[in-house]
Amino acid sequence: MSDTASDRTTEQEPDGATDRKTRVTVLVALAANLVIAAAKAVGGLVAGSPALLSEAAHSVADSLNEVFLLAALRRSRRPADQRHPFGYGKERFFWSLLAAVGIFVMGACFSVFQGIEALRNGAEETSTGYVVGLVVLAVSLVVEGVSLLRALHQVRAQGGGMEALRDPALRTVVAEDGTAVLGVTLAIIGMALHMITGQVVWEASASIAIGMLLGYVAYRLGRDARDQLIGEAVDPELSDRIRSLLAAEPEIDSVEALFTMRMGLDSTMVAARVDLVPGMDSERVEEVSMRIKRSLGRAVSETGEIFLDITDRPAREAAESPAATGERGGA
Repeated sequence: MSDTASDRTTEQEPDGATDRKTRVTVLVALAANLVIAAAKAVGGLVAGSPALLSEAAHSVADSLNEVFLLAALRRSRRPADQRHPFGYGKERFFWSLLAAVGIFVMGACFSVFQGIEALRNGAEETSTGYVVGLVVLAVSLVVEGVSLLRALHQVRAQGGGMEALRDPALRTVVAEDGTAVLGVTLAIIGMALHMITGQVVWEASASIAIGMLLGYVAYRLGRDARDQLIGEAVDPELSDRIRSLLAAEPEIDSVEALFTMRMGLDSTMVAARVDLVPGMDSERVEEVSMRIKRSLGRAVSETGEIFLDITDRPAREAAESPAATGERGGA
């Protein structure tokens, strides 16, 4: 006998207080990047500094990315509708992917271009230009550091570790601010060595290093956003907990296969193929299915959609798919 039942439990929206804190963190980073971008651009043009211009491009890219993240926070909170019955939670992942692309295209590519141009054509800087550039970079380092401390404070307030960084918006801000602090440090070192030695290769190398750093960060953020966007399973610990809760139900003889997918920051779809104990009629099966899904929804608050497939298929046949066996695919 085979029967497929589905039940929609009340979808858990992302915690409002946490979203508000994340929005404040993003706004702080946006304000910092807008001010710093203008200062770096003016300072870079006055000083003729490729490293400083690279940092200006970096800050412009970060500013645009903060706009993407604000859109992600707002649009991912929309409730499910007929066209999107699973909700809009994955918008958070989509806008984070755009932010990663923005870091690469606007930041990394321009920084590498500036460094190569400086190596080819040279870059003459006056003593006044050096002073202006170093002052701008020093101020930028302080402002970027304050923004990074704000983001790290929120990470600690949410428990710290990878669980707190599960939010792609917060993860992107932490990555951007951390990269900005390191990038400004590289620019200061490159400009200082250029001033001391008179060799533009130091500043050009700093610009190229900033570009490579941005490219690596963009790749890591883009890879994480891609995995979440195409459908990522929950952590093994949570998957094991869901399986144990199902197996502990007296009416379930065995859990043949379990599939999970994150539909948003705090919403997970669960699909399980289970074998019930023998001797139940169809009405009893329906009643048991509804009770099990309500029980699982209460025990694991982030489960949004729960589907149970009642089957008599052997465990070996049911566990052939990569999703059930844990086999991974793709690059």
